[in-house]
Amino acid sequence: MLATLPFFCGTIQAQTDIPLDESAMYFDKNELPDATVWLPAPPDTMTTQFVYDITQYMWGKTQRLNEKRAQQAIDHVVVNIDEMAKLFSVPFGMEISPEKTPAIYRVLYRGVFTMRLSASKPKTFYQRKRPYARFNEHTLIPEEEEELKTNGSYPSGHTLRGWAMALLLCEINPDAQDSLLKLGYEWGQSRVIAGYHWQSDVDASRLLASAVYARLHTNAEFLADIAAARAEYAALTGKNSASPAVSKKKGSSAVIYNMRGEKVSGKAHKRANKKSGRKTGS
Repeated sequence: MLATLPFFCGTIQAQTDIPLDESAMYFDKNELPDATVWLPAPPDTMTTQFVYDITQYMWGKTQRLNEKRAQQAIDHVVVNIDEMAKLFSVPFGMEISPEKTPAIYRVLYRGVFTMRLSASKPKTFYQRKRPYARFNEHTLIPEEEEELKTNGSYPSGHTLRGWAMALLLCEINPDAQDSLLKLGYEWGQSRVIAGYHWQSDVDASRLLASAVYARLHTNAEFLADIAAARAEYAALTGKNSASPAVSKKKGSSAVIYNMRGEKVSGKAHKRANKKSGRKTGS
């Protein structure tokens, strides 16, 4: 694998210049899960859910007093894939860029863009007023306030991007899943802290991103791209990021792996299945 990497990367590198339009998507927007059908509408202002939204908005303002957390919320406002990749490179464990990890960058670019598009319809449909606009207060990023006043609050596009990138990178490097998911989660909470989104906007975005992520796995181009990204990661690190095989035939006998990827003997596997009442055949 290592010997073939230069040619492999060169092939992918030539394909990373994808235009930022629908040609970059794995699916047309009408093929993506429709959040206006299966996700609940944003909370009505007379409900306890909305009271919680207000409580979280107040919590977010207290977090701005923490200089470090406030700066994180400002840092998380980026939407450019290059800038997002720099921040996610830390928990991922290596620099992510078109030059150094072209295959990984490619699937992030196409995947995040596709998943973010799923927020367009519910944003337009609900046109929910953002918290800073409702309370007529300033945010952590005042220069964006005027532009986003007319952009629907539900769901949060920034949250969707962050959670999408975390999910994609977890599939490529599962060993870093906890750190990646932590950043993905904090990315969404940053929108509450910044004052641009209600908590329910953020929560809905995580659900929507996860739904689209499942849909991506039915797309042949995505499966090819994510496989190339895993192969690139394995070549660069010497680690195999693919899920461990349940069994691998070796001559007439089988090498059995448990769910942790540990090799176990065929006899031990059969004894465990017999004890649990499971059949060991196909």
